[in-house]
Amino acid sequence: MSAPHLSSGQKTMAELAAEYGLKPDEYAVVVDRLGREPNQVELGIFSVMWSEHCSYKSSKKHLGKFPTTGPKVICGPGENAGVIDIGDGQACIFKMESHNHPSYIEPYQGAATGVGGIMRDVFTMGARPIALLNALRFGDPNHPKTRRLVEGVVAGIGGYGNCVGVPTVGGETNFHRGYDGNILVNAMCVGLADADKIFYSAAPAPGLPVVYFGSKTGRDGIHGATMASAEFDEGSDEKRPTVQVGDPFAEKLLIEATLELMATGAVAAIQDMGAAGLTSSSVEMAGKGGVGIELDLDAVPQRETGMSAYEMMLSESQERMLAILKPGREHEGERIFKKWGLDAATIGHTTDTGRMVLKHKGAVVADVPLAPLFDDAPLYDRPWTEPVKPEPLAPLPEPDDWRAVLLKLLAAPDVASKRWLWEQYDRHVMADTLADSATAADAGIVRVHGTKKALAVTSDVTPRYVAADPFEGGKQAVAEAWRNLTSVGADPIAITDNLNFGNPERPEIMGQIVRAIDGMAQACRALDFPVVSGNVSLYNETSGVGIPPTPTVGAVGLLPDSSKRAGYGKLQPGHLVILIGEPGSHLGQSLYLREILGREEGPPPPVDLAVERRTGDLVRGLIQDGVVTTVHDLSDGGLLLAATEMALASNVGIAFGPDAADLPSLLGEDQARYLIAVPNPVAMEVYERAEAAGVRAEPLGMAGGCELAVIPAHGEPLFAIDLDDLRAAHEGWMPAYMAKA
Repeated sequence: MSAPHLSSGQKTMAELAAEYGLKPDEYAVVVDRLGREPNQVELGIFSVMWSEHCSYKSSKKHLGKFPTTGPKVICGPGENAGVIDIGDGQACIFKMESHNHPSYIEPYQGAATGVGGIMRDVFTMGARPIALLNALRFGDPNHPKTRRLVEGVVAGIGGYGNCVGVPTVGGETNFHRGYDGNILVNAMCVGLADADKIFYSAAPAPGLPVVYFGSKTGRDGIHGATMASAEFDEGSDEKRPTVQVGDPFAEKLLIEATLELMATGAVAAIQDMGAAGLTSSSVEMAGKGGVGIELDLDAVPQRETGMSAYEMMLSESQERMLAILKPGREHEGERIFKKWGLDAATIGHTTDTGRMVLKHKGAVVADVPLAPLFDDAPLYDRPWTEPVKPEPLAPLPEPDDWRAVLLKLLAAPDVASKRWLWEQYDRHVMADTLADSATAADAGIVRVHGTKKALAVTSDVTPRYVAADPFEGGKQAVAEAWRNLTSVGADPIAITDNLNFGNPERPEIMGQIVRAIDGMAQACRALDFPVVSGNVSLYNETSGVGIPPTPTVGAVGLLPDSSKRAGYGKLQPGHLVILIGEPGSHLGQSLYLREILGREEGPPPPVDLAVERRTGDLVRGLIQDGVVTTVHDLSDGGLLLAATEMALASNVGIAFGPDAADLPSLLGEDQARYLIAVPNPVAMEVYERAEAAGVRAEPLGMAGGCELAVIPAHGEPLFAIDLDDLRAAHEGWMPAYMAKA
């Protein structure tokens, strides 16, 4: 094709390339690959496929450090989602992905379509979605936009997930001024499939029909992938047209139609239309299969009149799929799509040319080689600087008023109950949820229907640790997710991740990315916890100020027998409360330091992965053998907050003795620790098994009464607070905050 003719007054292709997010040297590569200037349609295709969101051009070099294989891994990174073997011919398919920029610009639709998109990644591989999670980071509660963003995001997540009928069983919600201009909305979906019926996206051969089905294509979401690959500025609100609009009822129909189509055996390859819409789905299917693809855009079902080829290829309208069917099987698809009331059309075919050819209104509007789009995007080894380690924290004085400290911690935005939030989510639809946000357990648990097995699911990261030391913080994020699964009795299997960072073109930000990945990879190897899927979300910053580095870890584990599971709401009067692990000593980057003293200082707690493994294996074995049913891992707020949450969930008080009567013991956030509670006759077995495992197990208190108390060896109690007062502080903050005008 010849270069397009540009009349006077029109922008040159190079000028348009800059608007579309391509740098001058990248545009020069496009021209070199084509042997000519692109036209606008071709330029749009290159710009989205070479965006950070689609190509991972700044992170791919470092993502290769992750372990991605293991005895239970069926499919690792590179497909729509990761696949693991859970036995009995069954597989679990899961992934986490971000919808950060859209959710800041239009919180309801941004969050809703994030949920819809991550579900499509899972069911496009043949799985029925069975659980959703979300990891949300908002700005300072006092920021003028925060309350509206919380309200919109939560409504969007609930509105979409509830309507589709998939339970939202867990997640996390944090507040920090570092997210004032760029919130994070990370959504995770977990699904179940038969291990011998997994569907992949690579087109297997030329000469096969390409079928579009789902909702019609509109003008929403055009250049959404490009927008997600750029930092915000004062004009970010003007990007509202790039936010997609979701329809959860259409998604439900799409799920059923897709799974029914797969059951016919007619599908040769299939891909959802996510970021970059029809462009990315068609490029990835043809590129992975090593074939070409030709599309007739006149056949694309369109929601609006007069749509151009450029608009159709770059639209990110929701609830759409692209399938390559086996020869002569189109009629089976037509029957199913008609049954479910979905728009559908055969819009092209695969070829042996290795090129993407697009036709519109009888003319060829794009003709480009697929290789530069699929596997020849620019890859960068960006310069990076080693993050500066914080100075050691000087010893801290003991608090003057322990009662005030604990009540303030419980009412802190990161700690306070999120009941207001998760009550808006349907947590029990499908009737297989065994533990969710309302349950006192460190992970969500969903029964594998018709079996005694269950999946445990969680998400975690502590951004203040990563900001202080990306390497240790990255290790901790993986270890904390592993610990959450262990705490309910699950065998940890694999993780998905969502790496949220600022602008990688700044060496200090790239240093955060590199070192966090290094730490995560080390933890994954030490804990036999491979990465099977994930997402990288960069340029999360506004006017040059990046978010706190937030590499969210989503994890899945298997409970072999769901009747042998643990939580932290089963405390009974007379139980011994035992600390598994070392006494607390580390206050750097602790919640106490931040929320009570107003300081974010010191190094985060170090993570000894050998100790983590040894301690977790002990606790998991105690649960699976039916010895222990009351377990809570220690994380934010250390022993004191874990004990408070255990007491409130069980409505039983705890009295701690002198071994837990100082600041480091109570509020240190040292890792590889669990709080368990057992009847006195069982304690000896716990001690013996801990000694055999080389793990410290120390009784610290006794359950009973209606107070949380710490009693030193001599003198008055350090504090004794009624559970009703603790509950009022814990439950009160968020409803009061959201009720403000």
